[in-house]
Amino acid sequence: MAWRILVAEDEGLAAMAIEDELVREGYEVVLAPDGQAALEAAAREPPDLLLTDLRMPRLDGAGLIRALRAAMPALPVVVMTGYAPSGGAGAFASPGEGPVALFAKPLDMDAVLLELRKLLPGP
Repeated sequence: MAWRILVAEDEGLAAMAIEDELVREGYEVVLAPDGQAALEAAAREPPDLLLTDLRMPRLDGAGLIRALRAAMPALPVVVMTGYAPSGGAGAFASPGEGPVALFAKPLDMDAVLLELRKLLPGP
């Protein structure tokens, strides 16, 4: 069984590049162009991990994280942004919830993949 990663990214080319890398690593990928579409996708098929941008139309990454964590508190989250919040990854972490990692854009995909391997151990 492949881990399902929900990727919320409004930049189409970036989303496709990320998808290519994740699929190559054996992950199942669901792409969403914004936070609202990601919420709808998660309702259809719950993800094992959320990889999200922060600045997106309709529903931003912070709102998406809050909404998904309300239903799935243990969901691991990887945030990718060109605009890191003060407090870093801790801005999205609450006691009793799953891990959060923060990566600056442009993404270092090797570092992201290393983090994913920690958060989603092999089959």
